[in-house]
Amino acid sequence: MTGYRAILLALLASFLVAGCNTVKGVGRDIESVGEAGDRAI
Repeated sequence: MTGYRAILLALLASFLVAGCNTVKGVGRDIESVGEAGDRAI
């Protein structure tokens, strides 16, 4: 049973880390679009 729990926790942790990286990437994209809009105006 402990082996299954360790695997489950490792998978959950990897999904959380991937999610955080995705959110950071989206934030950077939105920021760059805003800066490009400021430059165009």
